[in-house]
Amino acid sequence: MNINISWLAVLLAALTGFLVGGLWYTVLFPKVWQREAGVSDDQLKRGTVRVFAGSFMLSGVASLVLSAFIGAAGVGFGALAGLAVGAGWVAAAVGINYLFERRSLALFAINAGYNIVTFTAMGAIIGALQ
Repeated sequence: MNINISWLAVLLAALTGFLVGGLWYTVLFPKVWQREAGVSDDQLKRGTVRVFAGSFMLSGVASLVLSAFIGAAGVGFGALAGLAVGAGWVAAAVGINYLFERRSLALFAINAGYNIVTFTAMGAIIGALQ
């Protein structure tokens, strides 16, 4: 099997995931997310470099795997594949965990929504550039 990867697409998709997360959790839903996740202001101040570096690297891994999955199918397929991954795999898996952990529906909606938006955007970028 021959898989062609556009490293520029992977990098831009990873950056997009990182930026969407920044907006999602610090501008759009910061207080609700923080309350529902049980994260204090003090906790948010500790380990910032590790959190940001780790989340960017993991976003890169997700972008790379999504890139291999999308191939050169184009922006439409890329966006649809990203939506399917975000909603059908990631949000569903997170939902199962949240059910067993007895987490709130609000926290699920915030985290699942982030993944759906992020993977859709990543897929569109990858599809457009590969």
